[in-house]
Amino acid sequence: MTQENKIPFLDLITPHLELEEELVSVFRQALTKAAFVGGAAVENFERNFAGLCEVEYCIGLNSGTDAVRFALMAAGVQAGESVITVPNTFIATTEAISQAGALPEFVDIEEQTYNMNPEKLREYLQTACDTDQKTGRPISRRTGRTISAIVPVHLYGQPADMDAILQLAQAHNLAVVEDACQAHGAEYFSRKLGRWRKVGSMGQAAAFSFYPGKNLGACGEAGAVTTNDAGVAQKIRMLRDHGQAKKYFHDMEGYNGRLDAIQAGLLQVKLPHLTKWNQQRRERAAKYNRLFEKAGNTVITPFEPSWSRGVYHLYVVRTKDRNELIAFLNERGIGTGIHYPIPLHLQKAYASVRNVWGHLPVTEKVAGEILSLPMFPHLSVEVQVRVVEACADFARTTDEVTV
Repeated sequence: MTQENKIPFLDLITPHLELEEELVSVFRQALTKAAFVGGAAVENFERNFAGLCEVEYCIGLNSGTDAVRFALMAAGVQAGESVITVPNTFIATTEAISQAGALPEFVDIEEQTYNMNPEKLREYLQTACDTDQKTGRPISRRTGRTISAIVPVHLYGQPADMDAILQLAQAHNLAVVEDACQAHGAEYFSRKLGRWRKVGSMGQAAAFSFYPGKNLGACGEAGAVTTNDAGVAQKIRMLRDHGQAKKYFHDMEGYNGRLDAIQAGLLQVKLPHLTKWNQQRRERAAKYNRLFEKAGNTVITPFEPSWSRGVYHLYVVRTKDRNELIAFLNERGIGTGIHYPIPLHLQKAYASVRNVWGHLPVTEKVAGEILSLPMFPHLSVEVQVRVVEACADFARTTDEVTV
C-alpha cells in the first residue's frame, strides 16, 4: 500500500491549502498592527459566530474545555454541587465540571443517537434524588450533593433531544449548559415551539471547541460560549480576563482564558465556509448510508431522528468485531478512530466516584462497538466506495470463518 493510496481518517491539509492566502493574510495583518490579544479581530468573530448560532452573545475563549467550565460557573454552579452529564464523551466535559468545583454524575444514553437519554434523566431525578424544599433542586441520595445543572452533549455533531431535557430542567430548577463542542451549525426541531433551533441557542449557555479537527477549527486551541443571557455573557468575559470589570479593576478572581486575535482571524476566514462544509458532511454521510445499505448493512450506520439536522463531525458505525475490523481496514490503508473506547464513569480518573461496570449498560455496550470511519468535507465518493467495500470484504471473511 503506497502512501498515495492510503485513506486518511481526517484531512486537515486540503481546506487550509485552499484558503492559504486568506489565512496567511491574517498573520500578516496581526504583525503590522501588533494586535495579538483581543481587539477587533476577536469582536468581529464573536459577532459573526453569534449570528450563526442565532444568539445575542458569543464570548471567545482559549479552549472548549474553558468554554464548558466558564459556562457552568456563569450559570451559577457552585463548589460542592453536582452536574448531570453522560459518560460517552471526551473527558473535557467532566474535567470542566470538576474544575468548576462540582462533581459529575452520569446518566445513560440512547442506543440509537448515543446522546443523553431523557427517560434515564427523568428516572434519575425522580428515583435517585430527594428534593431540596427551599430551592426545588434535586439532592443526590448517593452523594448528598445538590444537583444544579445538566450538560447534554451533542455528540458527533448530532443534537441531543433538547425539548425533553429542557422540560426536566425547568421542572427541577436546573441550569442547562449545552456541550456543543462537536456540533457547530447543527439544528434541532423543537416540537414544543414548532421550529428549528440552532445548537448553542437552547440552554442557558453553550460551549464550543475550535480545536483544529472540528467542523470549524482554528489552527491551534480556541473555544467560545454562546448565550442569550447578558449576565452570563458578562461574567464569562470577566472570568476569561482575570476577573476584570475593566483594566486593573478585579471584581473576582478569574483566569487567563482569552481567545487570541490571530486564531479569531483564522476562524473568521473559515466561518463563511462552514455551512457548505457541513452540507458536504451531510451528503457524505447520506452516501455512506446508501453504500452500506447496498452492501448488506455490514455495520450499524448512524441514526438521525426526524428532529435532527446533524453535521457529522464524525461518522460513527457499530460492529461487534470492531478491533478485527480496524486491523483489516488498516491493512487496506484506511484510517479509523474510536470515540470513545472507555466510558468516563469507568476511567481511572473517576475511580473515587465509585461507579462500577453494569451501572450504565447502554453506554458500556456501545463503547465496545463504536468505530469512526473517514469523514471530512472533501471526502470523495471513490474513497467512500473503497471504505464500504473493505467493510463488506471483512464481513464476508468473517462469515466464511464462522461457517
